[in-house]
Amino acid sequence: MAVELDILPPRYQSARQIGRGGMGEIYRATDSALGRRVAVKLLAERYAEDDAARSRFTREALAAARLSSEPHIVTIFDVGEWNGRPFLVMEYLPGGSLDDVVRRGPQPPGDVLEWLEQAAAALDAAHDAGVVHRDVKPANLLVDAAGQVHVADFGIASAAGLDSLTRPGTILGTAGYLSPEQASGERARPASDRYAIAVVAFQLLTGRRPYESENPTVEAAAHVHAAVPSASSVNPQLPPQLDAVFQRALAKEPRERFSSSAEFVQALRRAFEDAAGQTQERAVVALPAATATAPAPTPSAPVPRRLRRRSLLLPLAVVGFVAAGAAGIALASLLGGAEAGESAPPVPTTVVTTMFETLPGTTVREVVTRREVVTEEVPAPPPPPEEDPAPTPPPPVPPAGASGAALNDQGFRRMQAGDYSGALPLLEQAVARLSGTGGLAEAYALYNLAYTRLQLGSCNGVEDMLTRSQQIQGHRTEIDQARARAQEQC
Repeated sequence: MAVELDILPPRYQSARQIGRGGMGEIYRATDSALGRRVAVKLLAERYAEDDAARSRFTREALAAARLSSEPHIVTIFDVGEWNGRPFLVMEYLPGGSLDDVVRRGPQPPGDVLEWLEQAAAALDAAHDAGVVHRDVKPANLLVDAAGQVHVADFGIASAAGLDSLTRPGTILGTAGYLSPEQASGERARPASDRYAIAVVAFQLLTGRRPYESENPTVEAAAHVHAAVPSASSVNPQLPPQLDAVFQRALAKEPRERFSSSAEFVQALRRAFEDAAGQTQERAVVALPAATATAPAPTPSAPVPRRLRRRSLLLPLAVVGFVAAGAAGIALASLLGGAEAGESAPPVPTTVVTTMFETLPGTTVREVVTRREVVTEEVPAPPPPPEEDPAPTPPPPVPPAGASGAALNDQGFRRMQAGDYSGALPLLEQAVARLSGTGGLAEAYALYNLAYTRLQLGSCNGVEDMLTRSQQIQGHRTEIDQARARAQEQC
């Protein structure tokens, strides 16, 4: 209901209370001067006469105002006092907070990663400005009308250049998200915020905090002494690859954690991608003991941008192509001096076994090479064919038990080679087998199939597949581009 008391300046009209925090109340009001809705945080009356509390409230305003230009930090519009009570005016975000979201249980990984990326960008920017939030939790991660996350409430932030209000041994923060050093009464630091955002990530993905307890004291102590739990054990739908990421992010020692919030979120994303469906390629190439090198061949067809997202890993893939090219040149030089039908003398060769570990729709992740020197007879080359070579056979029919991830990987290789007709049946089967799994493998397969159909001039189901892919993995520029192309083409 509308507040009739004279608690805000006349400029802020039709105030309605929408929340209450440890330091005061929060109202939604209309800024009559600018004609926009705002959120007004008002220091609680019982603290208004407390000089320390008033200083802390002013501290929040100064810390947040220094960061207002950052896109994922709540913007501060005004600071002042009215009838003896300090107030803070900030942008109003109608989407609630992530505290409302976590109450519904585990969230889709795509949404979680996108929210975390936005919060991480805000925290890293604050740390670069010398500000430590000290109370990162879902209730302080507000959501705007577009579903974007903004970090709010720097009420107990510590900022470079501002006097500290915290006495030694004083604990400020929320028990469920306290870093071990905060729970021990030590001064918070940027690594403390990174610990807290990892707790938020754990909760969003599993549906509960890592040390959740009805007793705040017990929960705070667990941050200091208890072992880091397994996220995949709390929520069996999560891949075990996440556990190592949380082991580092929730390390007891601050120096053992990730160096930035963004680095932590990137590690989470890589863990999901690693679990989306790994495959292995083996190539055995005969190389002479000493050979020249040859450049890698140029790919025969462009690859969709989403499928080349981690392009920094591409040089590892090129290693395999270079080895294959070098082998061809060396073999030709060895055979050039022999007549047709004769065998060249025994040549010492090195057998190189290269294992490429790939992800569906991504580049090479790891290369392991084994070498051994052998001596063998190199056969003479066969006589040149008298007729044109046979046409390329159609793609092999995958075995009935092939997984959806494996089918997507095979289809993606066809796409890389420019063989979209060959990729189509593989990707259609991949989408059918992954349907409803809700993992990144399904998201990649949907995008690959939609892209392939567009390449072949078909619009069948493309829009729905792109929408479903985005629902799983979150917003991606490449999906927007494919959707725009579909609208033009269809």
